[in-house]
Amino acid sequence: MMFKPKLVDSLKNYNRQQFSKDLMAGMIVGIVALPLAIAFAIASGVSPEKGLFTAVVAGFIISALGGSKVQIGGPTGAFIVVVYGIVQQFGVNGLIIATFMAGVMLIGMGFARLGAVIKFIPHPLIIGFTSGIALIIFSSQVKDFLGLQMGAVPADFTDKWVSYAGHLSTINWTSFLIAGITVLIIQLWPRVSHKIPGSLVAILLTTAAAYFLHLPVETIGSRFGSIPSSLPSPVLPAFDLETVKKLVPAAFTIALLGGIESLLSAVVADGMIGGNHRSNMELVAQGTANIFSSLFGGIPATGAIARTATNVKNGGRTPVAGIVHALTLLLIMLFVGKWAALIPMATLAGILVVVAYNMSEWESFISVFKGPRSDVAVLVTTFVLTVLVDLTVAIEIGMVLAVFLFMQKMIKFSDVSSMTAQSDENSIDADSIDNYQLPKQVEVFEITGPLFFGAAYKFKDAMRFIEKPPKILIIRMRKVPIIDATGIKTLQEVHKESRHKGTKIILSEVHSAQVLQELKDARLLFTIGKANVTETFPDAIERSKKILAG
Repeated sequence: MMFKPKLVDSLKNYNRQQFSKDLMAGMIVGIVALPLAIAFAIASGVSPEKGLFTAVVAGFIISALGGSKVQIGGPTGAFIVVVYGIVQQFGVNGLIIATFMAGVMLIGMGFARLGAVIKFIPHPLIIGFTSGIALIIFSSQVKDFLGLQMGAVPADFTDKWVSYAGHLSTINWTSFLIAGITVLIIQLWPRVSHKIPGSLVAILLTTAAAYFLHLPVETIGSRFGSIPSSLPSPVLPAFDLETVKKLVPAAFTIALLGGIESLLSAVVADGMIGGNHRSNMELVAQGTANIFSSLFGGIPATGAIARTATNVKNGGRTPVAGIVHALTLLLIMLFVGKWAALIPMATLAGILVVVAYNMSEWESFISVFKGPRSDVAVLVTTFVLTVLVDLTVAIEIGMVLAVFLFMQKMIKFSDVSSMTAQSDENSIDADSIDNYQLPKQVEVFEITGPLFFGAAYKFKDAMRFIEKPPKILIIRMRKVPIIDATGIKTLQEVHKESRHKGTKIILSEVHSAQVLQELKDARLLFTIGKANVTETFPDAIERSKKILAG
């Protein structure tokens, strides 16, 4: 069943040994997710507990209902830019509404079976906006990383850096030292242990140092106050029709981004465990998770590639591990969440700088420049628009540009030529026109490649070069894989003009099932005559002889 959660399959023949592995993996991932959930929430412009609410609620639902055995869900760095922009413009209530709407959209995408389609988003576009998001995340953390004494950080990218430059003299060297130590610990700790996350070690050490040494640095508590030690009651967001209309583009961006990242994460997980996820069920789970996250005042959630990989590496093989991860976070929040208020902001900035670096995928970014120019154009356009304009605009224009460039490539591969005028005695094609004796007053044209709206003009232009209308026009379509409405319309026009000039048309070698079906649906087979649509080229020649004799 396409819409059956993987949890149902996983619980069949489930044993104590696998539960032990899932339990350990889930607890480790829960500890890994703790600092990230807090950091992502703060960077998104909301209070830290909202990140925890999201990781607990959405993380539980994504594992319980998801189409992947090992997917770990929760807040991710990819949403920071979108969430921050929504909060700045519409406030926290606007964010909750947008998250709810995105959840509904994701469920709709799942039931519309769009899971496979989303996976075909061009790679340069994904690298472009991911790298752009990474740069924006890094830029947003400069104030806390350096401990700059300044007011609110401007939302615009260039304004941020202008403001930073104007306040460099206010740098807090203690904050800078803590942030730097955090980065070093995260990078070097894996040499000591892979079981305990470096980010947790950095938080424990720097928080203890700041607290016991009374270091002059800003903490979560000094900026946001205490962190609640329980989940809030679910509340339906206050919908306002005018606000809903304005939030549609942002909600669509959240849905598209969440869908892309969750399915990419699921694909990576499949490669690690040799599994096969259910993409449409995954989208439904992601949508449900975002709806419930919004009801609990959380932020958008999706599949997290790094946490999913951590789950797999520590033995997690069923959704039980993801459920344990959410419950672990809940227990931490209930019993030790209040101590999170002591964490220095510089520590979280250091963690997010590492996250930004890992998100940047600079090696993939550079590798795209070694490929086709069209891919470079999509990458650079998406990257620049993400950084300087808006992620929604970047994805929209990037997709349109990718489609147009793809069409341009297809047009280059499409060709319409007169085989009668361009016979080649050295042709190695066994079905070449040179192997047959054509009757007089018979012209042969061959269409190569997709006959779609981008290439249809080539067909029309080729027909204009016929100096004297022949009695018979054979159109070979053996190399036409697809045809669209414009291609059908072009064939209809050519047939109409040919009939007006006294030329009979024969369609030869329509091998594609799609093309044949489209010709039937448009009643072109009836108009041209079934006898004038032949299986082979020799049949077309024989048919032309009968018409001429006729």
